[in-house]
Amino acid sequence: MILRSISGLFSHDLAIDLGTANTLVYMKGKGIVLNEPSVVAMKKDHRGTKKVLAVGKEAKSMLGRTPGNIVAIRPMKDGVIADFDIAEAMLRYFIRKAHAGRRLARPRIIIGVPSGITEVEKKAVKESAESAGAREVFFIEEPMAAAIGAGLPVTEPKGSMIVDIGGGTTEVAVISLGGIVYSISVRVAGDKMDEAIVDYIKRKYRLLIGSSTAEVIKTTIGNAFSGDALESVEVKGRDLTTGIPKVLTMDSDEVREAISEQINAIVGAVHTALEQMPPELAADLIDLGIMLAGGGALLKNLDLLLRSETKLPIKIAADPLSAVAVGAGEALSNLSILKSLEK
Repeated sequence: MILRSISGLFSHDLAIDLGTANTLVYMKGKGIVLNEPSVVAMKKDHRGTKKVLAVGKEAKSMLGRTPGNIVAIRPMKDGVIADFDIAEAMLRYFIRKAHAGRRLARPRIIIGVPSGITEVEKKAVKESAESAGAREVFFIEEPMAAAIGAGLPVTEPKGSMIVDIGGGTTEVAVISLGGIVYSISVRVAGDKMDEAIVDYIKRKYRLLIGSSTAEVIKTTIGNAFSGDALESVEVKGRDLTTGIPKVLTMDSDEVREAISEQINAIVGAVHTALEQMPPELAADLIDLGIMLAGGGALLKNLDLLLRSETKLPIKIAADPLSAVAVGAGEALSNLSILKSLEK
């Protein structure tokens, strides 16, 4: 008991954005100390025993390139834990790395979770964090954390709208007086866009590419609204007809066509939130507009599309990728706010 209290005393509290695509860790007093892919590479021996080989960036580089006895796994799916044991191993690695490898660190942790998370899913996240070394675990809904991180006036008696587009989920929330008035969570985000690009190229060109290649295409020339110039990128993959490697060129209009279903789902979620929010708060958005956060906020011209669809001002958070982690970190710094926000 004494050892536990001493180790807790010298540990630094952490805020974790446990994302489907990436995990960000914010340390109290230091800011973002870790930003790595949510991927774990496991090695299986002849007895079937699994051993963690790599986590994060190193593990992601192995995706689609591993021999039979090594498998690269993403333990998060649609913003929640899909593989408990691997998520625990990943969390333990990230907590230890954030504390520069100190084994005795038992931090207090706040974790961003999707607004649509179930009690069972939340219990899995809590147990994983505790098994990974957390001495106390709090939760904050991701849209609230993103709104705080993006600098929205969440505690004021006026309506703020946040659209947080991550890897697994898109969260749209209306916030006022420190609480979420209305929220909608759709399991359509960056990963589904990558899958759509893979399927499009397979269907149109009979070329097979990996999800990492699709992600590069999306971030390089992907767009949600037609711009002035047509951009193109070289795509390398395996020809499904001949079975040999092949290179082709894809343009930005094709990428927009490929991800149109996912973009429409996000726009639809925004429309639903606007229709469901109280009229007094809706009036506030005429001046405040809508804030975009998460990696999906960086998709080219998404702000232009939403401006065209809603006729409201659209802003992008200063650092959309870290908004949830920073917002959760700010909540962690104020325990009274944290207790009131905890879901």
